[in-house]
Amino acid sequence: MLKKMMALSGSLLLTVGLLSGCGSSGDSDAAKEKAGGNEELKPVTINMFTASPEYTDAFNAYIEEYKKVKPNVKINLEIMQADYNTILKSKIASGSTPDVFQTTAGGDIDTYADYSADLTNEPLAAAMTDAVRANMSSSDGKVLGLPVKGNLFALIYNKDLLAKAGVTSPPKTIAEMQDAVTKLEAKGITPFANAYKEWWVWKHIFQHYVDAAAQDAGVEPKQLVTDFIAGKAKIKDYPVLYNNFFSFIDLTVKHGTDKPLERDSNAEVSDFASGKAAFMTGKGAWDEEAIKKINPDLKIGIMGYPVSDKAEQSVIITGADQALRINKDSEVAKETIEFFNWLYTSEYGKNWFSQVAKVIPPIKDAPLPDLEMPKEMESILKTSKSGDLSVNYSLDTFHQKFGELMQAYISGNMNKDQAVAEIEKAWVQLGSSQ
Repeated sequence: MLKKMMALSGSLLLTVGLLSGCGSSGDSDAAKEKAGGNEELKPVTINMFTASPEYTDAFNAYIEEYKKVKPNVKINLEIMQADYNTILKSKIASGSTPDVFQTTAGGDIDTYADYSADLTNEPLAAAMTDAVRANMSSSDGKVLGLPVKGNLFALIYNKDLLAKAGVTSPPKTIAEMQDAVTKLEAKGITPFANAYKEWWVWKHIFQHYVDAAAQDAGVEPKQLVTDFIAGKAKIKDYPVLYNNFFSFIDLTVKHGTDKPLERDSNAEVSDFASGKAAFMTGKGAWDEEAIKKINPDLKIGIMGYPVSDKAEQSVIITGADQALRINKDSEVAKETIEFFNWLYTSEYGKNWFSQVAKVIPPIKDAPLPDLEMPKEMESILKTSKSGDLSVNYSLDTFHQKFGELMQAYISGNMNKDQAVAEIEKAWVQLGSSQ
């Protein structure tokens, strides 16, 4: 059964038809005759349906570049932000599944397995980093997705504001964070910018606590999430989840920007970039360009969340949370796979991620973008391990409900124990595609 993948704020529909220039009809016919009816010269149309409007220009760039490689291939790019999941399910139900479509990674890899081409033995799969390949793989080990990008999830901070408050290093424990909050407020600096109007920011925070809870229990994060989905685990049995997570949320609300449930992603970026707050919660590498457009001189730092009194549990999380899927029943599946093999293995493709899309490459041997967060991540990971992208082990149907419940908690419409009970129930009902 299909599950709702993700809901992004705002509304945007972009349909871009990109036509290839194949030369005159006479030239085309002559070329076909010379090639003996070469199949590669037949006109091919690939329909892409995605939910990443922020990469419209970047997608158009690689589509335009591919014309030089395969001038007979025409790629129609349709990008929808609002109601993407509803419309995707409608397309699939009506038998008009796009040749390429987008879903979340992790658990949703299995959700859409029946509609996805097996890419396990393709060059593009071999090009992926190990962590990303795992995010693109089904429960039976098949690579069924293509990473839109690599990513990092961290607590983002303003280096200058921390220095002004006398916070000499990013806080790694709960006590250190409380001390930083005190010092920041003593200098008249608001500690936290939040975007709690959005449902999806909550999962980016919560996954850091899930990783720590799993570590304390001596199990892998995937196993812990599986236990919650099966109804075998209880949040009260994991102090990092029951105490530390909720205490951190309370801290960010009490010492954060006003009206947190009215602040969306754009408002949070604006608050942080304009120097109104020292830390930005629930976000990641994708926000750097937006921050820099507002304040090019802002010195950005990234850090793990101070989830406990153990400094070693404060880590950034890396991986891929968004996937493109190739419709296995598409009449142009072969040509579509060929297109993405080119993107993920060619020199152009290796540089496209960092220089055009300006994202963390999800493939090996590709340069990082000239941005502060990816560079700092590279430096941090030389001496520290990154955390598990445990958000991927539950479907976004659960995460959306989780966000709604946390919104009810901070609004005062639900106490902690009520929120915990509803979260556990939602995990069982909505966490898995089974």
